[in-house]
Amino acid sequence: MAAPEYVPVAPRDRPREPLGTPGHGGWTATRPADLTDRQPAGAYFGNQGPDQGYGLVLAERFGDRLLVPEDEDHHDVVAGCLGVALHRASLFGRAPVIYDFELAYGAWGYLDPPPADLVVFRKPFFAGAAHHYWDQRQIVDHVPESTLRLTPAEVRRRVGEWRTLLGA
Repeated sequence: MAAPEYVPVAPRDRPREPLGTPGHGGWTATRPADLTDRQPAGAYFGNQGPDQGYGLVLAERFGDRLLVPEDEDHHDVVAGCLGVALHRASLFGRAPVIYDFELAYGAWGYLDPPPADLVVFRKPFFAGAAHHYWDQRQIVDHVPESTLRLTPAEVRRRVGEWRTLLGA
């Protein structure tokens, strides 16, 4: 705390003049792992976005609402739809929100009673998806960007047109 002006200060107690320190010469990406342009993109690279770990919390919030048949595993459904929801969130450049998961589960027919041919179509994709990254990527790649840009309510309303929604 500064002393009032009327308090005498000895010369040794006065603040010292700061030393001139040289500035740094700047930083450049010279290490092998430094990204110079942007995140790499392509098959099997996934979709980068902020706070994607929070998506696991959101994915589990649908646990009691999911219509998962007995011959399909709940963990496979969550793992497969997690990637779809995270892809949608990264498409908009933001962290995942609950509506991304509503769209993902709705597009694959896990929120409303699905058509029988959709169940037959999705079963091989989701079988073991919780244990295999490449299976998860296939699930994500089946949902085109045009579907990801729709509202979750519109996707759930159009689940009967699943071939169009899933690019099948």
